[in-house]
Amino acid sequence: MSCINIRQATPEDASVLAELGALTFTHTFGQMYTPKDLQDFLVTTYTVEKHLVPLKDARESFWLLEDENGQAMAFGWVGACKLPVANLESNAGEVKRLYVHPDHQGKKLGSRLFKRMLEWLEDEGFEHLYIGVWSENYGAQRLYARYGFNKFSEYEFAVGNHLDREFILKRA
Repeated sequence: MSCINIRQATPEDASVLAELGALTFTHTFGQMYTPKDLQDFLVTTYTVEKHLVPLKDARESFWLLEDENGQAMAFGWVGACKLPVANLESNAGEVKRLYVHPDHQGKKLGSRLFKRMLEWLEDEGFEHLYIGVWSENYGAQRLYARYGFNKFSEYEFAVGNHLDREFILKRA
């Protein structure tokens, strides 16, 4: 991989984030859901408007990993933890998304982006870090374990009317 750039996204990137999020989610998980459940989830989750609110929030940060031509290959989203954690610490942060375009998976881009996002969380004073991950996404779980994240609890994540078993991981 030649020259890549990791940068903090701006509100002008909302459409890129929405498009890449929908594409990556569908590629990775789309086969698990009925077409209606998937479509209902995509049209409520991966919109420009849904990305603009956190893009303007100082406690949230989106990150883009781009090639030398400025094409988005991956993105991540971190910020204040919103996972259903009992007795959540006031300074808890969360890795909310880490998505790599299907054409660029397996190139360690996710790891590079993940490191930068963890640095931002730590720089912003988030001392307790969490991640929600699908219970059967073993590759992501292995990546997160390399950075000290271990299973903490579970919850159900709705995609349309379908409920996924999700693990909440916490950094030790």
